[in-house]
Amino acid sequence: MSRAQAALDLLGRIAREHPPAALASSLGAEDMVLTDLIAREHLPIEIFTLDTGRLHGDTLALIERAERRYGLEIKVFRPQTGAVARFVASHGPDAFYRGVALRQRCCEIRKLEPLSRALAGKGAWITGLRREQSADRAGIALEEFDSAHGIPKFNPLAHWGEKDVWDYLRAHAVPRNPLHDQGYRSIGCAPCTRPVLPTEDPRSGRWWWERAGARECGIHPHDARA
Repeated sequence: MSRAQAALDLLGRIAREHPPAALASSLGAEDMVLTDLIAREHLPIEIFTLDTGRLHGDTLALIERAERRYGLEIKVFRPQTGAVARFVASHGPDAFYRGVALRQRCCEIRKLEPLSRALAGKGAWITGLRREQSADRAGIALEEFDSAHGIPKFNPLAHWGEKDVWDYLRAHAVPRNPLHDQGYRSIGCAPCTRPVLPTEDPRSGRWWWERAGARECGIHPHDARA
């Protein structure tokens, strides 16, 4: 069985056994593979993304391109305006450069709180996490339990390599973020992401000013149970 078929079989099982299920898409390469699989088979899986207010224009433009291509809606969840305004007023627009605590608080406001709203009432959620992405993700399972939200969490591409992802994208002409062609292998908020070399860790361009062990936003904690 091919990797793509195995991922598709898992997505089908998620849709049947854990409705309503949702794909949390960062609009990165992995999530576009999953979007393509879901759309091709017309699976009843919602797709949503988090617009933090600091995304690249190319990332935001991909939402409309994907919706046109697949004839589906990508729901957009945004942070609470008041919370963002209070944080910026107290700490400045780029406070995340001044320490891990401030950066994590910014992520809580712009990502974690909207994610909680997006997952409310869901039976399971799906991510594009891969073990190869970083040392912190080397142990992720195909199926975990997200204790923070109280629902199963699935990572259908956990065992895929970066080459597998790009082979699929090219074979199926999947819409993708043009930032990938500029050396961005992991794409988040514009101020917190930069291009990396092919020989570097794919996520080394995320929050590069911090020590390596701190480079997660909190969406994917390491205590999930397989």
